[in-house]
Amino acid sequence: MQSIDFSPFYRSTVGFDRLFSRLDTLVGQEAKSYPPYNIERLGENAYRISIAVAGFAEGDIAIESKENSLTIKGAKAPEAEEKSREFLHRGIAERAFELRFQLAEYVEVSGAALENGLLHIDLKRELPESKKPRQIAINAGKALEAKQVN
Repeated sequence: MQSIDFSPFYRSTVGFDRLFSRLDTLVGQEAKSYPPYNIERLGENAYRISIAVAGFAEGDIAIESKENSLTIKGAKAPEAEEKSREFLHRGIAERAFELRFQLAEYVEVSGAALENGLLHIDLKRELPESKKPRQIAINAGKALEAKQVN
């Protein structure tokens, strides 16, 4: 795998060091293939991650959101009757998994649902009021007074 050199960006930008550090770590990760998943954009500030978790129940899956990271873990408890079952072909993988996603700032999990073998995790970006664009009124006819400092 080819590595990417972000050093030119470090020289010409200020305050983006966390972004480039994240990109450095993501470039080195292998592609996650199990379980398969989709990432959808549902709107300007809404997203959904859908993960194929056939064979897993709600109690087998844990979802944790911490800072700008989302972690989904799945593990089935060993069953006593499993030994009595004889598979001629076993194509439904029920092995443990862990998926990690880096979330942008102000992106939070708004809900999760398990239906028809798919785990849907809804995400929403909600900017705080201080970060939203706002209109600045122009006071016509009033000059700002400058204060002198002695």
